[in-house]
Amino acid sequence: MREKGFQDYYPDDLSHCFGCGRLNEYGHRIRSFWDGDESIAEFTPEPYHTAIPGFVYGGLLASIIDCHGTGTASAAAYRRQGREMGSEPVLRFVTASLKVDYLRPTPIGVPLILRGRIKEMGEKKAIVEVRVFARDTICVRGEVTAVLMPESMKPAGKSP
Repeated sequence: MREKGFQDYYPDDLSHCFGCGRLNEYGHRIRSFWDGDESIAEFTPEPYHTAIPGFVYGGLLASIIDCHGTGTASAAAYRRQGREMGSEPVLRFVTASLKVDYLRPTPIGVPLILRGRIKEMGEKKAIVEVRVFARDTICVRGEVTAVLMPESMKPAGKSP
């Protein structure tokens, strides 16, 4: 088993996301890792992730780009501060904007590799470019603008 993914460091009360929450038994449970200066994740769509037989539903692709992007933003924020992931205060990013370009049909049933790159990194905002590959062919490109989770989203009585 690989080391802990970025999303594995989220505290329990922030680990229910459908795309990346380790505590959501029905979700995708995306796990992202550093690969040099890029982030990487792998996801294999199931037959029920179908748009047209043989091809992945675009909404699924958007959701995995979204969660890989916000996870990458969180990990990059920790790197920027020279801190270990999971240390306090928690740096949890959420989506402010998501742009997705579908470049070619994405086949179902093969591992998809997501590669992220920080395009811009600030104290409270990051822009992450994410590319989705199937069999070494880029199928989808996305850009996630992620912001530090606002106070209004934090669980009552917590200050991550």
